[in-house]
Amino acid sequence: MDAVINAVKNSFTIKNLETISGIKSHTIRIWEKRYKLLEPKRTSTNIRRYDLDNFKKLLNIALLIKNGYKISKIANLSLNEIKSSIREISIKENSETIYINSFKLSMISFDTSLFYKTFNKIIKVKSFEFIYMNVFLPLMKELGILWQTGSVSASHEHFITNLIKQKIHVHTEILSTTKKMSKSNFVLFLPENEFHELSILFLNYWILSNGHNTIFLGQSIPNADLMTILNKNENIHFISFFTVEPNKDDIFNYLNDFEENLLKGNQNQLSLFGPQIFYIKDDIRWERVNLFFSLDEFKDKFFNKKVYS
Repeated sequence: MDAVINAVKNSFTIKNLETISGIKSHTIRIWEKRYKLLEPKRTSTNIRRYDLDNFKKLLNIALLIKNGYKISKIANLSLNEIKSSIREISIKENSETIYINSFKLSMISFDTSLFYKTFNKIIKVKSFEFIYMNVFLPLMKELGILWQTGSVSASHEHFITNLIKQKIHVHTEILSTTKKMSKSNFVLFLPENEFHELSILFLNYWILSNGHNTIFLGQSIPNADLMTILNKNENIHFISFFTVEPNKDDIFNYLNDFEENLLKGNQNQLSLFGPQIFYIKDDIRWERVNLFFSLDEFKDKFFNKKVYS
């Protein structure tokens, strides 16, 4: 297993570099030939392979170009001068792109220390909500594309996702012990066989940060298990993310069952997020089921009004 991971993190094709950096393969080849910016090795069949140092250098070059540097000027800079220029941009711009690149590097090289150093730097000047929405969320969207194109492996995804989860847990715990909460009955859960919990973990944090108590149940909760909540709470606001479950063939039956057992004879409601809700957006049959396609929509409906005061 270690050998597989090492092969993934230390060797990249030119297509990998294009996908991760956003610089076209044709342009990379021209820069190699004209400026000797990268030094790929060749396989026995003459295919370019790039090591981690080449990858890091290209990410930094891409960032410099995005900030107005000419490639002819970058070509005359030493590696230390390139790094120095990146630091100057970081100080001046406080750019989210710099942080995203740094987290991306930590992911590619499985560098936990770099992740923590980058996070500790940005948390000094930005709120955790800002970091998640403007750094982690774009990073995870980009990671999805990288994974689909084979530029990163499942190991990379699990590595960075678990580090982000750690930070959500830490900041959630801080809120839970330091912030006075209302008695609002928000119950957050994922449906049976749904295990993608990053988004709902953050939403739990976000609701707490707005001063409302939550009950967080986590992954793969059958509807029958949710019924135990009914005995101890009134006017429950259930919240869930449908990332891959229930699938499009089962989602209507799932919600029919949810309504029958959890929304009838009370004032409970269910708010849903996630890709699977696109299958039902044009056919809402349930009076107290809400669909949200962004956090702002949810905020505007429930948090700009004193519904839970």
